[in-house]
Amino acid sequence: MGGDGAVSSPAGSLQVRADVLQAPAPGVAELLHDQLITVVDGVITDMSSAPAPEPNVPARLDGVLMPGLVDAHIHAPQWPQLGIGLDLGLEQWLFDLTFPLEARCADTGYAADVWDHMVPTLLGLGTTTAVYHASTHVEATTALAEACVRHGQRAVIGRVAMDHPEGTPEWYRDADAAAAVSASRRSIDEIRGLGSSLVQPIITPRFIPACSDAALVGLGKLAADTGVIVQTHAAESDWQHGVVMERTGLRDVHALESFGLLRDHTVLAHGTHLDASDLSRLAATGAGVSHCPLSNSYFANAVFPARRVLDARVRVGLGTDVAGGPSASLWHNAAHAVTVSRMLSDGVDPNGAAHRGEVRIDAATAMWMATGGGADLVGLPVGLLAVGRRFDALQVVVDDRSGVRSVSPESRAHDDVASEWLERVMRAPDVRAVWVDGIAVV
Repeated sequence: MGGDGAVSSPAGSLQVRADVLQAPAPGVAELLHDQLITVVDGVITDMSSAPAPEPNVPARLDGVLMPGLVDAHIHAPQWPQLGIGLDLGLEQWLFDLTFPLEARCADTGYAADVWDHMVPTLLGLGTTTAVYHASTHVEATTALAEACVRHGQRAVIGRVAMDHPEGTPEWYRDADAAAAVSASRRSIDEIRGLGSSLVQPIITPRFIPACSDAALVGLGKLAADTGVIVQTHAAESDWQHGVVMERTGLRDVHALESFGLLRDHTVLAHGTHLDASDLSRLAATGAGVSHCPLSNSYFANAVFPARRVLDARVRVGLGTDVAGGPSASLWHNAAHAVTVSRMLSDGVDPNGAAHRGEVRIDAATAMWMATGGGADLVGLPVGLLAVGRRFDALQVVVDDRSGVRSVSPESRAHDDVASEWLERVMRAPDVRAVWVDGIAVV
């Protein structure tokens, strides 16, 4: 594990020598040639051009070194149904397929088996950080945190709260608002009690249709009391948007703010139905959106205008939304984010409206959302290879089986070489090694 161009020492330090490819900001691709990176206790302490060959300097890694990927929205209990039922509407998909599957996590042994398959698979795809929705079960949620620690994945993990008698099935819900808040508090305590810097809790009301007002108010107070960040679904689909408007008289974002849930680093999944007033409140509070482009294509009834949201100075990360999204690969989702932005720009009906302003994004913006954008969304010091950041990193080469040509960076000396390489890797990644917090995990 860890590749040939990395040398560890007994003192907990690591040196890696590689060409570094990353997106340090939206629309910016960066290729740094032959960097020697020093890591001490998981933190990058030095990063500079490699010296002339010396006995203690490692050989350069093949391919490129990239920041680890941050999946800002994934449903752990839905892992076994990945790619299933995508012809259904969201409400039917939830009640007929998803809720019954999530309810199985009452069996902690079953849940642990799922986690032990899911976490290493995600690491192998390059997902070094995952922001998880777990199930309603405290024990299964704690087991997920334990699996992440065991396999070496960084994770933000939320026990799902849902108590509304009309928005949830009788056999899969919290007994009442007090039970929803109490179990969420216990889950926070258990995850913190593991004593690992790799995992942290996140307060997780599923979404407004699944939670009573009393539960939402209680969870908002819990966030204020504990300092734990929040995640939920918001402005996701016609159905969900309509339910919230009918029940509260407010748009999702404004309703969440009234419950005390719109806070710094609050993660709102999807956000395809946001308007200018929503974006203003997100920017003001420090909340943001996990863009889930593949899932949105099936369930959201709209395309998320990533460019406009970024231009409004709102935080944006990238999520797979397993299993509403049919791929667990953030690479696939990054590529699809570029594709749907073109569809939003040009329209999908030759007789309809098109060219709706500057809404296209490029590969560098998509990869930034999958790395630094997701890290910023949840407030973690990862997503970029730079001094002071935690060393979550990937060794990646272009998959020769894909048909995408692998070209050495040195052979293409022109201004766009970094952008070109980012596109090649995004569309045909072959992840050879993975580090989390300076430890080789793949």
